[in-house]
Amino acid sequence: MSLATVAFIGTGIMGKPMARNLLQAGYPVRAWNRSPAKAQELAAHGADILSTPALAAKGAQVLVCMLSDGPTCDEVLFGEGGAARVLAPGALVIVMSSIAVDSAVEQARQCAALGLRYLDAPVSGGERGAREASLAIMVGGEVAAFEQGREVLAAMGRPVHVGPAGTGELSKLVNQLIVASTIATVAEGLLLAERGGADPSKVHEALMGGFVDSPIWRQHGQRMLDNDFTPGGPAKWQLKDTRTALAQAQKLGLSLPVGSLVDGLFQAMIEAGDGELDHAGLIRQLRRHNQLPE
Repeated sequence: MSLATVAFIGTGIMGKPMARNLLQAGYPVRAWNRSPAKAQELAAHGADILSTPALAAKGAQVLVCMLSDGPTCDEVLFGEGGAARVLAPGALVIVMSSIAVDSAVEQARQCAALGLRYLDAPVSGGERGAREASLAIMVGGEVAAFEQGREVLAAMGRPVHVGPAGTGELSKLVNQLIVASTIATVAEGLLLAERGGADPSKVHEALMGGFVDSPIWRQHGQRMLDNDFTPGGPAKWQLKDTRTALAQAQKLGLSLPVGSLVDGLFQAMIEAGDGELDHAGLIRQLRRHNQLPE
């Protein structure tokens, strides 16, 4: 049985390796990116590179959207010449961007009106997870849509169906709050070790295997030790996600004091000009806060 043709919209830091994994799994991929050069590398792996989202979507059974935010997804999918409008009825739209819960619910409604199935399926695992096809994929939508897209998603990571449309994005907000708070705490811990006279790299090594151990401790802690903040996940997008999470919490009548504090730290980091750095660069903001050399 031939595999579904996938239109992949958005081939940036995360999208490009995700699309490459689909190609390696045998899926025909039709790709588009606003900056064409970022998509062109996929041509060497067998992708067709198209000049508009609609051209990429035409003839595809599955459309994967990996763009920066909800409004951008809305415009590309449903705006004038939108990609979703040229898909055949019964095709599957998978939005893997981190967007607002309400945006995902509305996108599902618009897809249903066009005779399309819809999943919101944001991811966690960063650029490394995208390269290694080990992403955690949190999927909201109808069960039938999930079954339709399960194998496509499995080529990029580990998909888990968590509930109706919007709950994939809700799960991502949970993830992002925990990630942001953990990055802040790892940075504080390494600064405390340094200031107290311990070797931070040895403390980093010593705590591996204990309760503190995690991908954030290992990967982002090492970034902090190396002072290497080449963006895997830029801080500006981390702030976008914490803001979205706090707004959703407010709608639900919840106060999240730790999340609010960490959100403020990332806001200060971006105001200091570090928004394009990896979110592990938050340690630079904590150094500034303590009047320490960056």
